[in-house]
Amino acid sequence: MLKDISFAYEPFLYFLLVIPLLVAYYIWRNRYYYAEMQYSHAGFLARVQKSFRLHMLHLPFVLRVLALGLLIIALARPQSTSREHDVSVEGIDIVISLDISGSMLAEDFQPNRMEAAKNTALEFVDMRPGDRMGVTVFSGESFTLVPLTTDHGLLKDLLRTTHTGMVEDGTAIGDGLATAVNRLRESDAISKVIVLLTDGINNTGVIDPLTAAEIARLHNIRVYTVGVGSDGPVPYPFEGPFGIQYRDVEIPVDEELLQEIAQMTGGRYFWADNKMALEEVYNEIDQMERSKIDVMEFARKTDEYLPFLLLAMLVAGLEFLLRQTLLKVTT
Repeated sequence: MLKDISFAYEPFLYFLLVIPLLVAYYIWRNRYYYAEMQYSHAGFLARVQKSFRLHMLHLPFVLRVLALGLLIIALARPQSTSREHDVSVEGIDIVISLDISGSMLAEDFQPNRMEAAKNTALEFVDMRPGDRMGVTVFSGESFTLVPLTTDHGLLKDLLRTTHTGMVEDGTAIGDGLATAVNRLRESDAISKVIVLLTDGINNTGVIDPLTAAEIARLHNIRVYTVGVGSDGPVPYPFEGPFGIQYRDVEIPVDEELLQEIAQMTGGRYFWADNKMALEEVYNEIDQMERSKIDVMEFARKTDEYLPFLLLAMLVAGLEFLLRQTLLKVTT
């Protein structure tokens, strides 16, 4: 909770500039203000001590100026502002939906698409220390690898163990998206996000990708889709009689589908044709999500002029009392 002072009628503060002028005038007016007396010699005056009244001679003027300054501040209407900066406890809930189909073994990324996708996902997790995160994976089927959690250490350990062949092969984009949506649909976070990464075309599964996208939209879940892979034929490892052999194969990505999913849910589609580009995709998603709910600020203003007004009246009353008693001028 932070407090600071502002003024509702700030121009009134310019009247404070009158105070130095009053002080200057007071000094100028009293520069020759003393009584003249003639003595044959003035040596004995050195032994005369100044009276209490003489010491207090200028106190009424000081009190008057102080009261005027306090009154001007009160007229400017000072206000305290209570600010509460509160990043919601729920923060942003993010689920990474990762394609682990066999095509992710293509080696146009180093060492291959699968490892590059995992490594950049791990870096993305480190970018979001305050958020709950989860991971779902899909190929011919889909399942939740890690439910939403703030235990990023556990999440990263399980993500590192992910590999192709964990379930039946294929590319069930709709099932993968639906599983991720299911992890987020009951979340009460301010912002719910899915990062869907794939390198293929939906060719299996029981849920249509656009149906899954519509469900995501109904639950206010943004989906950022990421297409992975280089243009043209890419080196792919095959098990041969003499060990691993490589052939150049075409692995098309359904960009139109990924663009439509992102557009339906208020997200964005990205294309990454190398590991550096994939890192930039995650960096951009990280920045966009930070800009959406960085800080929520609640402010409440409270008038604080009364203490200044009461103090001005007290000082003015003290000045009047001194002039009528201890410092009263008699004629």
